[in-house]
Amino acid sequence: MERRTFLKNSSLALAASAIGAGSIIGQPIKPSAKPKIKKCLKIEMVKEGDSILDKFKLLKELGYDGVEFSSPHNFNNKEILEAKAKTGLEIPGVVNSEHWKSPISSPDAAVRDKCYNASVQAMNDCKLYGGTTMLLVAGIVNDKISYADAYTRGITEIKRLIPHAEKTGIKIAIENVWNNFLVSPLEAARFVDEINHPLVGWYFDIGNILRYGWPEQWIEILGKRIMKLDVKEYSRKKQNDEGLWKGFDVELMDGDNNWPVIIEALEKISYNGWASAEVPGGNKERLKVIIDRMNKIFG
Repeated sequence: MERRTFLKNSSLALAASAIGAGSIIGQPIKPSAKPKIKKCLKIEMVKEGDSILDKFKLLKELGYDGVEFSSPHNFNNKEILEAKAKTGLEIPGVVNSEHWKSPISSPDAAVRDKCYNASVQAMNDCKLYGGTTMLLVAGIVNDKISYADAYTRGITEIKRLIPHAEKTGIKIAIENVWNNFLVSPLEAARFVDEINHPLVGWYFDIGNILRYGWPEQWIEILGKRIMKLDVKEYSRKKQNDEGLWKGFDVELMDGDNNWPVIIEALEKISYNGWASAEVPGGNKERLKVIIDRMNKIFG
C-alpha cells in the first residue's frame, strides 16, 4: 500500500474519535531553509571540570550552545546561574528526574503525587534558568499497569500539571522512550491532541524510535507538536546480533538513522530549535567527537 493511502486510511479510522484526522496528520508544508539547530547535551555527560563553571567553559569552548540539567537535582542553583551568566551558555530545558521511579501511570496516588511534585520543582528550576521545556515520560505500561489505564492516567496527570505550566510558562514536552506506551506516531499525536493545550507537546527522541519505527515518519506526523529533539543512534544489526540494548552502542552517523531523510522531514515541518545529544559522554576529547558529529549532521 502506498504511504499516502496508508495515512489516509489511518486518519479515517480515527475520525470517530474526538480528535479529527486533519489534526492528527499535519498538513503538507513546503520545505524552506535547512533547519536552524542549536546544539546541546545533558550535564551528566560532562565528565571533565571541577565545577559547574569549568564544565560550562569547556562546553562553550567546544562550540555547544547549551546544556540541560535533570531536576530536581543536588546542584547549587547559584553556581549554575553564575556559570550561565559568565559563559553565555544557555539552559534550554530540564529533564524530570523522578518520572521513571514514580511514573504518572502508577495506580498508587502517592507515587503519582511524587512525580507531580517533582514536575513542579522541575518547571520552577527551568524558569529560573531561562529554559522553555520540562521533559516528561508519559508513564509506563507493564504487567501491573494496563495500556488503557496508562493512557487515562497520563492525560489526567498532565492536565493536572497544566496550571503550573501556565504559571511558569514552561512547556511539558513528552519524550518517546521504551516504556511500552505510545508506540505509534498516530497515537502519539492523538495523545497530545486530546490534552489540547499549547504548552504540551513532544520532546522527540530520534534514536529511541529506531527499535520499532522510522524517525522521519514520526517527525512528519507529529509536526508542530515537536518542541525539542534528543539525538542518538541505534543499530538494528547490533540489536539482532548482540542484544536489545547493544543497539545503542554506536556513534552518531554510524547507526541506522538516515540523516539526510531526517533533515528533509525536519525541513517539511519547518523545525528550528534545539537538538540535545543523549549519548555516552566523557572528557574534552569525547565531547568534541560528539559536537563534531552533530555539526556534520545539522550543519
